[in-house]
Amino acid sequence: MSEQLHKPNIDKPNVVSTEPLTTALIDSHINDDVCTDGTCAAETLVYDIRRSRYLNITGRCTLRCAFCPKHNGSKQIHEYQLALSHQPKPEEIIPLLGEAKDFEEYVFCGYGEPTLNLPTLLAVAKEIKQRGGRVRINTDGLGNLVHRRNILPELANCVDCLSISLNADNEAAYIEHCRPKIAGSYAAVHAFIALAPHYIDTVQVSAIEGLAGVDIVRCREQVESYGCQFKHRVLGALG
Repeated sequence: MSEQLHKPNIDKPNVVSTEPLTTALIDSHINDDVCTDGTCAAETLVYDIRRSRYLNITGRCTLRCAFCPKHNGSKQIHEYQLALSHQPKPEEIIPLLGEAKDFEEYVFCGYGEPTLNLPTLLAVAKEIKQRGGRVRINTDGLGNLVHRRNILPELANCVDCLSISLNADNEAAYIEHCRPKIAGSYAAVHAFIALAPHYIDTVQVSAIEGLAGVDIVRCREQVESYGCQFKHRVLGALG
């Protein structure tokens, strides 16, 4: 990617230029039956950190980040084991939401990329909003690339905040550290970041200090040029 980042045409936000995807790839991310056996019943679908309730709705991801615990032999975040054997459905998550007044926010963040289970995400987020809760999604910003459409208008109806992982200020470092499964991912995450503030009230974009070849100052400049809040993370420190 050139030093000058290419912003998408905001007048036509439904058009996102991406590399072609196969139907099989998209289906492999999205489709699964509800799991009802004993193993699935024991899986961690929600977990609490401070006064937030986290929702673990998929184990699948569009990235294979070298710094991610699950690619380094761990299935655990804090004290929670988050590996999943299936794609949870809304009816599995909604009974576990608790009282909205008891939590500062609900965060879609678990063992995988939440937009890969978009039907569950949207249904649960709408239920949270109906109960008066606040919704945040932690995402790799590749939802438009995977679904081959702009999903932000759908998210805008039920999401208060997006936290997007950029992780690198250049494509070579992004590929080295994030190891995307889909061609064109670096351009796609920038396009998503540029569009997001036009739909979502609060958009945070993070990058990690400590990754080789990443200029954290340049990351901040890129993020702020899109009108988003920059979140400075440090390698090895969990949120």
